[in-house]
Amino acid sequence: MANPAFVNAVALSRTAFMILGYVTGLILGQIRYSIPEEINIGSFIGNIAEDLRLNFPQLSARQLRLTSDDGEQYLTVNVENGILSVRERIDREHICGEATVCNIPFEIILENPVMVYRGVVEIVDVNDNSPTFRDTSFVLQISEAMTPGLRFPLENAQDRDIGINTVAAYTISSNEYFSLNAQRTEYGVINAELQLDKPLDRELQSAFQLVLTANDGGNPQRSGTTQIHITVVDVNDNPPVFFHEIYKARLREDAPQSTLVLKVKASDLDEGLNAELTYSFSSLVPPRFLQLFSLNPYTGEIRVEGELDYEQANSYSLNIQAEDHGSPAVIGHSMVLIEVTDVNDNAPEIKVKPFKNKIQENVPPGTMITLINVIDRDSGENGQFLCDIPKNIPFSLRTSSKNHYELITSEPLDREAVAEYNIQFVARDFGLPSLSRNKTIQIAISDVNDNAPRFSELSYNAYVMENNAPGTSTFAVTATDPDLKQNSYVSYAFQEDLIQNFPVSSYLSINSINGTIYALRSFDYEKLKSFQIHVQARDAGAPPLSSSATVNVIILDQNDNAPVIVSPSEKSGSEATESVPHSAGEGYLVTKIMATDADSGQNARLFYQIVKST
Repeated sequence: MANPAFVNAVALSRTAFMILGYVTGLILGQIRYSIPEEINIGSFIGNIAEDLRLNFPQLSARQLRLTSDDGEQYLTVNVENGILSVRERIDREHICGEATVCNIPFEIILENPVMVYRGVVEIVDVNDNSPTFRDTSFVLQISEAMTPGLRFPLENAQDRDIGINTVAAYTISSNEYFSLNAQRTEYGVINAELQLDKPLDRELQSAFQLVLTANDGGNPQRSGTTQIHITVVDVNDNPPVFFHEIYKARLREDAPQSTLVLKVKASDLDEGLNAELTYSFSSLVPPRFLQLFSLNPYTGEIRVEGELDYEQANSYSLNIQAEDHGSPAVIGHSMVLIEVTDVNDNAPEIKVKPFKNKIQENVPPGTMITLINVIDRDSGENGQFLCDIPKNIPFSLRTSSKNHYELITSEPLDREAVAEYNIQFVARDFGLPSLSRNKTIQIAISDVNDNAPRFSELSYNAYVMENNAPGTSTFAVTATDPDLKQNSYVSYAFQEDLIQNFPVSSYLSINSINGTIYALRSFDYEKLKSFQIHVQARDAGAPPLSSSATVNVIILDQNDNAPVIVSPSEKSGSEATESVPHSAGEGYLVTKIMATDADSGQNARLFYQIVKST
């Protein structure tokens, strides 16, 4: 609740606001008023009926009412005379926070006929908040070895007002050792630093009590104070020094958690523990900033911890410090300024028209597969995009109309090589940074009968022992077809070959399903030693495709023929006789025995012996 002096000041200033801001504009059905915050409940804002040139007697009859997502709880309108007034206490800082412009939008609705007028009440800041420090006092430890000119960051005061009513200057109580250095950053924040002007001597004075005062620029001026307790310490006389007095970084608002913002580094001229440093945020950093950023105490890496929002804050000022491990520790200070940039936050949207995702492998190049529509809700370069698919596939894109693309075949397809394609369609806009979206288009290739069966060999040798039993399996041929289903079903048959002037079917049969060849008769090596046939493999496609292979059938000899003595020959079925002179001596050639065998090889190799002699 504002104090009485403040209420009187507001009462005096309200008239000025009303005179200057009764109706600042009526543009396209919108009316604008301007009032200071904290004016009394029931205070006059404006006469809507007069400003919109409405007929007073009709206001109630036409059911005049005021609606607004936010304004209804703060504003009210008299349906008899159209006067808009304050309904509840208006605290600009509560409603709009630190925003530079604070508006309460509302709508005036009339019925019979229905008419809607839009309006805005601008809430003007008044100096109703004093600067405040987070702590009523804080402690600084300063080594007596510190040289004049060194600066120590001080806690910033917070003022919920804006503009000229916020913190404008800092002062410090009079003393001979310290002065105040205040600088305004490029973001309009005033940072105060305590500057050492005269060498310290702990033995002469070991402590100082100073008062830091923050003044705003309002009228009347408001202020807030905090106590600075300075302890002068001995030893460890080199403070850590950052490589930069101010670090600057630029960060996208959609930076994910753990994103590296930057890495700070300080050095200390001391040695040992006095030179070992630990990094941290100083106590001047607001707690809500600590939820957004982290500082690794050992590496100095500052990373994103929370979700950034450019619309809430487009910059952050972080006071950091490097503390050595001396006793007592000495602290060096620096500042990190982080600028948050807006991003291209709408990726292209991909819509694929429904289509038959199975196409025949024999479709010609240029066949359209499906139609793709791409839209991007951004504008300018952020709304322009480029679409692409992989280069090493037999498909391409063809523009059909604005934002519409045809996916077409660019080369002949071969299901046996690739039976399915998962095409990554990518749409990428020209925003900075660029956003992209991809969609997988699945296309299955259906089979056509474009492959003839293939035998495992072009020529086979089949060996069959003579005197085989008819119906015995003698050999099998195998052919495969890389096509699918009926296009891959293989049947076997003999071609029209002749064996000793007889068709092959009189000698052999073949299983049409598995290619097994059977002998229909018993072969006689002595009559038929070998012959050649041709087997055809045919698929069940339409039209069918076929191929053939040669089978060389070789009859193997069996020892089925006894030797026959051809000399000396038998006469009339009686034994062969030979005459030997009585004077024949030992070694005399009586006769020469000759025999033949119809078999071959070892089966035809003959050995002679006398079985019986008398």
